[in-house]
Amino acid sequence: MTALEATMSEAPEASIIWTDPITGRQGFLVIDRLVRGIASGGLRMREGCCYEEVRGLAANMSVKEVLHYDPSNLYIPMGGAKGGIDCDPHSSEARGILSRFLSFIWPYVANNWAAGDDLGTTAELIEEILGELGIDGCIAPVLRVIDDPIAARKRFTEAFSANFRGIGLAELVGGYGVAETTLAVLDRDALPRSSVTAAIQGFGSMGGATARFLREAGVRIVAISDLHGTVANPRGLAVEDMLRNRLESGIIDRGRLQPDDVLLDGEACLSYDADVLVPAAISYAIDENNESHIKAKYIVEAANLPVTAAAEEKLQKRGTVTVPDVVANSGTNAWWWWVLFGDVTPDAESSFGKIRTSLHTLVTETLDLAEVTGISPRQAANQLAAVRRESLAHRLELL
Repeated sequence: MTALEATMSEAPEASIIWTDPITGRQGFLVIDRLVRGIASGGLRMREGCCYEEVRGLAANMSVKEVLHYDPSNLYIPMGGAKGGIDCDPHSSEARGILSRFLSFIWPYVANNWAAGDDLGTTAELIEEILGELGIDGCIAPVLRVIDDPIAARKRFTEAFSANFRGIGLAELVGGYGVAETTLAVLDRDALPRSSVTAAIQGFGSMGGATARFLREAGVRIVAISDLHGTVANPRGLAVEDMLRNRLESGIIDRGRLQPDDVLLDGEACLSYDADVLVPAAISYAIDENNESHIKAKYIVEAANLPVTAAAEEKLQKRGTVTVPDVVANSGTNAWWWWVLFGDVTPDAESSFGKIRTSLHTLVTETLDLAEVTGISPRQAANQLAAVRRESLAHRLELL
């Protein structure tokens, strides 16, 4: 079974395969499902991106959205969608391709798809291009279903201008959510945080923030990788120093490491001897070719679909607990909408508090169900999503 087959169920509500008339590059939009005419999900750009990848990620988004459904919240979940473009985001052609793609799917981004940033794109660039196309930002479709859109946009603007210790709050919420997911797993198994080690693949905004908040909680970070390889130290890495000296695109400054830090190849991070492994870089990083090398007891998926379904199945048989991306990295998506709908105020204290409480509850529910039924945590998350989707459908019928 592939990762795609594990996440897809019904046919998507809409699929577009677009070919750029100038470069021949392809772009893809998949709307897995609409709720009140709206779907949420990011737009990625990477060399080799394909329809099947985008289709699986869109199905994932439908699950991720509804998992945070709480009748007491103002936020009513949307459907899931995803966009992708087969292009190196660092190419000189990238911006033009992105602009032409968004122009081609204009009706969807204006009315149906709340398109956030993802791998290879930034929120700033997407907002800039949408503005050039006459669309009032990526949240334009959502504002149609909010009672006070002016107040909602004000909260959203304030949240994306907010800082925590001099760092943009929006850059931190994703990694904070992954860290809290990890801590929820450790607390559930009654593991003292100071006795736990973690390896983190990827040192961008997600991986970096995860490392920061895990270290602050007492977890020893023993390996971190970037595009050029792995930096490891069984005594523990100086995470704050590494973040302070981090170069562009999440690159570790190897000239400013501890004397006993060791430089290894990139794959070494995945197989490093750590209790927790956080793949926070690319999809399908762990597959049938390397899953046997994994030593971690817990895998917390910060990236989207970083473990293939076949590898996940083998890992589960070996006793590895894999917390799926639809749970582990859902904090960013949920936070956007909690802010917009008014379930949190646009500041760190309110935002972190809501993320922490919601994810600790969701992690416990997911792992408890998996343990009782003998299914994988991903299957358990899908079951929880199905139940919440029925509850949401009933509520919408009453509106």
